[in-house]
Amino acid sequence: MPTRQLHLAQAGPAEVADALAALRAEVGLPAMFPAEVREEAEKSAAEGGSALGGKSRRGRQDRRDVELVTIDPPGSMDLDQAVHVASSGRGYIVRYAIADVAAFVRPGGPLDAETHRRGTTVYGPDVRTPLHPPVLSEGAASLLPDEDRPAVLWTIGLDADGEITSSSVTRATVRSRARLTYGEVQGQLDAGTASDSLSLLADVGRLRQERERDRGGVSLEVPEQEIVPGPDGSFALELRRTLPVEGWNAQISLLTGIAAAAMMREAGVGLLRTLPPADDRDVARLRRTAAALGIDWPDEVSYAQLVPTLESRRPAHAAFLAEATSLFRGAGYLAFGVPGPDGAPPVALPADARHAAIAAEYAHVTAPLRRLADRYAAEVCLAHAAGKEPPAWVTEALPDLPETMAAASRTAGAFERGCVDVVEAALLAGREGKTFSGVVVDVRGDGKDDGPQRGEVMLEDPAVRARIEGAELPLGERVRATLAEASVPDRRVLFTLG
Repeated sequence: MPTRQLHLAQAGPAEVADALAALRAEVGLPAMFPAEVREEAEKSAAEGGSALGGKSRRGRQDRRDVELVTIDPPGSMDLDQAVHVASSGRGYIVRYAIADVAAFVRPGGPLDAETHRRGTTVYGPDVRTPLHPPVLSEGAASLLPDEDRPAVLWTIGLDADGEITSSSVTRATVRSRARLTYGEVQGQLDAGTASDSLSLLADVGRLRQERERDRGGVSLEVPEQEIVPGPDGSFALELRRTLPVEGWNAQISLLTGIAAAAMMREAGVGLLRTLPPADDRDVARLRRTAAALGIDWPDEVSYAQLVPTLESRRPAHAAFLAEATSLFRGAGYLAFGVPGPDGAPPVALPADARHAAIAAEYAHVTAPLRRLADRYAAEVCLAHAAGKEPPAWVTEALPDLPETMAAASRTAGAFERGCVDVVEAALLAGREGKTFSGVVVDVRGDGKDDGPQRGEVMLEDPAVRARIEGAELPLGERVRATLAEASVPDRRVLFTLG
């Protein structure tokens, strides 16, 4: 699920940093790993994962010959994926190595229990709260360059149009050749100096984007926003536009997730990532947001048709893409083929269990360092590919995983919303009493019985969505909104009408 990507400049304002620390405590993000968890992680890292769960190099394919590379934002150390793309003569062969986290986590141990408590890595504007201790997530389990690593290696065949023709998965030992950034890869592609693999990755990425549009799917390219202090003591948001290679690289993960879902359907057991169609009210509110930001969205153009026309480097478009993440509410996990929670009858997989935004059945298997569910879904695929039943520790955990992940998502969502409130309050602090142009995008209540009517206004500049109160809020209309309050410690921004 795409999220707002907020980042705090290194020399960030202390008031904002303090507010974020208070927010972490409020939503219950753990501050550190317990001692027994750190000890287990350090022991597992020292052993290379070979001593836990029978995941020794014996039985692994040696695929250190594949010239894999990782592609991530600058400074990333928790490297889940490494990719190589080759021509098959009639299409393409995508090899995608995923960190084999199960090789480092003993089922039922302290580390396993802690990952179930956390569920996911939570990224904040200043620091992140990781799923696994850094000795694993940024060390022994990470696909760092020039290091032999245990991996789950996917091999996916595509035809000349980018459609899947075959897929397989196995455990392997791999060795990444380079840790590349999106900027480096885009620069090489633009200059014509990229390797054959990276050039083919761009080709496959474009083809998969076309197939996505054919299916009616849509991918959001939400730009990173950095809050920076200005010379006069005010704050501003700077946008880091998304590069084309980011979308192409994301398509490799989506491709793998689609192949994994098909494999689990065939196996009759697994864990899918699902999303219902967007609620009409959310789409209507997003249309009003587009109007507030000056984005032309004709009635006859669908959301899926509009998004590819937007450019993340344009502030109004970036703000719209960030707001569009609201359409992904309702995403969840579906465990099937195993008894339900508390011994309920096994959940049958519906005939159509699609993820609405991807417009296909889909599973999370490509980010196990950062997401708990991926470790389990990958094990189901590995077992099926080997002609075996999934391990008992997997099938026993599957029934409870949807709620475990839902709880983690609620915590991460509450933190993200609070971060947005902090950033927007910082942007507006000191401007109380000033008026701004915007559009009322949401209204709650009629304002007759419980005081003023309450709603939300989307400002044109800065591109902020905030609370607004007034006697009668004109939904969908442009208004002049007066800033009544902007408090960073309270994470509160309030406008009044007029």
